Amino acid sequence: MRKTFFALFAILCSALPREVLAQPDSRPTLVIMWWNVENLFDTRNDPATADDDFTPPGLLRWSLKKLALKQMRIRQVLRAIRAHPRYLTYPDILAFAETENRQIFSETLSLLGNADYRPVYYEMHDPRGIDIGLAYRPASVQMLSSKAYRVPLQEAATRDIVVAGFAAGGHVFHIVLNHWPSRSFDAGWTEPKRVAAARMARRIVDSLLTRDRKADIIVMGDFNDEPDNLSVKNVLGSSFNRNDVRISGSGLLYNCWSASREKGSYWYRKNWERIDQIILSAGMLDRKGLSVRNDGAFHAFTFSRMLDETGSRPWPTYEKGKYRGGYSDHLPLLLKAEIEN
Repeated sequence: MRKTFFALFAILCSALPREVLAQPDSRPTLVIMWWNVENLFDTRNDPATADDDFTPPGLLRWSLKKLALKQMRIRQVLRAIRAHPRYLTYPDILAFAETENRQIFSETLSLLGNADYRPVYYEMHDPRGIDIGLAYRPASVQMLSSKAYRVPLQEAATRDIVVAGFAAGGHVFHIVLNHWPSRSFDAGWTEPKRVAAARMARRIVDSLLTRDRKADIIVMGDFNDEPDNLSVKNVLGSSFNRNDVRISGSGLLYNCWSASREKGSYWYRKNWERIDQIILSAGMLDRKGLSVRNDGAFHAFTFSRMLDETGSRPWPTYEKGKYRGGYSDHLPLLLKAEIEN
């Protein structure tokens, strides 16, 4: 009888999917998010910036109703992440590109209610008035320090690079946030601006590595260049080879798009682009402190409603100056990192 029971049990187990049979992972995790939310503006005219289009009488007829829908869309995405079986939590740290000011950023996050985000915000010098908004959940991470660095450009200013230090589970890590100059008019003509931003980001990374060669560093943002472009690959020092990053003593960084099957996060001229990126120091790959053990930890997050009527590209808020009412022209990126004991 006992032999029969164990035989039946073995057959049943062999039919179960691996996820059911696997032992639950006891290592705590952090979910980190980057998202260019596409022009999260309030409706007021700021005389210090060129935000006139995003006002009720402006070219785009930006209104309180459109803003409320935009905030609802953002809330839907964050709640979808919390409900997703891969995450089951709001992002512990999130960063939004294209936020107009601290007030609208904080107000948008407050609409989540119980998420309890604390903003880290620097008003930047971009002519359009767009910034990078950073927030964290104090229940899971401790804020240590932050600083914004200007990118030296002879032309009009661009967004600062924001560096923030955190601790989780007694381990210190750093996040470097970027929104590099756009490819407006011509990618080649504007490339020197992104190279200048890449040099500044590289200097920041090198400074952190000088203090600790095994520092856990997450460089993320909208780079407006692809992983193989000069600014990202050569100047910042990003590689698709995980092993090279782990064994290199040169401060080479690992680009999380390396093994991703996803086509990109941004749709432009009928093609997917990977201009939004999450890039890791070797310390993030060594299974100490904060750690990313496999390429499945990186994800361009989406669900069906975030895509337009074709189902093949992000559903933007505006397209060619016409109001579309969607979420954003970019998809968010998520990184699930483990906190090693």
